[in-house]
Amino acid sequence: MAEVREAVLGRELVLAPSKTNTWLALLFGLLFAVGTAVGIYSFIAGHEHVYGVTREIPWGILISTYVFFVVTSTGLCLTSSIGHVFGVQSLMPIASRSVFLAIATILSGFAVIGFELENPWRMPIYNLISANPSSNIWWMGTLYGAYLFFMLVEFALLKMGHHRKAGLAGLMGVIAGVAAHSNLGAVFGLLNSREFWHGPYMPIYFIASAMMSGGAAIIFFTWLAYKVNGWEMDAKMEKALQVTGKVYALLLAVVMFFTSWKVISGLAGHPPGKYEAMMALLTGPYAFNFWFFEIGLGLILPFVVILGVKARNIPAMAIVSGLALLAIFVMRYDLVVVGQIVPHYHGLGIVDMPHYYSYTPSLYEWLVVLGGFGLCGMLFFIGERLFRGHLDEH
Repeated sequence: MAEVREAVLGRELVLAPSKTNTWLALLFGLLFAVGTAVGIYSFIAGHEHVYGVTREIPWGILISTYVFFVVTSTGLCLTSSIGHVFGVQSLMPIASRSVFLAIATILSGFAVIGFELENPWRMPIYNLISANPSSNIWWMGTLYGAYLFFMLVEFALLKMGHHRKAGLAGLMGVIAGVAAHSNLGAVFGLLNSREFWHGPYMPIYFIASAMMSGGAAIIFFTWLAYKVNGWEMDAKMEKALQVTGKVYALLLAVVMFFTSWKVISGLAGHPPGKYEAMMALLTGPYAFNFWFFEIGLGLILPFVVILGVKARNIPAMAIVSGLALLAIFVMRYDLVVVGQIVPHYHGLGIVDMPHYYSYTPSLYEWLVVLGGFGLCGMLFFIGERLFRGHLDEH
């Protein structure tokens, strides 16, 4: 077990990270360096020569990875805010680490989307000098920028011990996060030309699935930090994770409800475009992704395990939460790609028109994705080292 040093700062318990924590930070830092090098190379060689996206499918795995990170970040913010923003005492111990993880995941999402855009430096420039309030993409950049700002302020205030002010900053972060995330759902839901995405439920679904992702991330990363560093979890932290597990199970049920009606609405009446995309998920080329990852690992397994252990067995909840995060990554990939694989003129019987467009991520895209996960993992383990387990007096 790693060294434990007490009574360094008043009553605060200071935890020393293990060598494994340091080596993992270096390993993930190496992945980030590789992903960054590939991303820079894509600017030089040209995205069309490096990435696997096409004119027919312009949004690929980098977009879905960005969605995965920002969804998880918003979920971490919303789930942790139940404690230190809205005053639920049992969830206070997870606040600091959750806010830090929210910052780490949003920065990782920004890194991935930055390498996906051919000219990412234009966004902050024209966001200010050429604002377009009628554009959902403009609102996404603006709101997520505000969200990151409030998260940084909140974390700084938490570390300085100003918990009341941190709660106010957290509330502003919640408002910005909900607005940004529902707007991200609207980026998909307001696209009339993509029947699979189109619909008013998409922003609501994004918020519900974000909290589900946040619950899984809190349980998994908290357990991972204690496991890697050999720390012993105290009773308050165990209680916080048990309550988080119950919230997570509730959100799993909500997302099951949304998923069921998404399938029903995609099949009832054979809606053009939407029906073909839904069949690609149910019985077509993406059926394994849907049934094994989205439904099996992402929804049913964690729901059954959490109910089975009554949210008391933290290692079991952590393992299924980690598997669920993998499934959620696949879920975001399916959401982005399946929405584009049906040709616009699918019902006109045009000669040589494929039934589905195909997309396969290139090696360079996978390396950029690994770079994004490298940044997230590096920041997580560095945070455990710098902030000594994120233990704060509440």
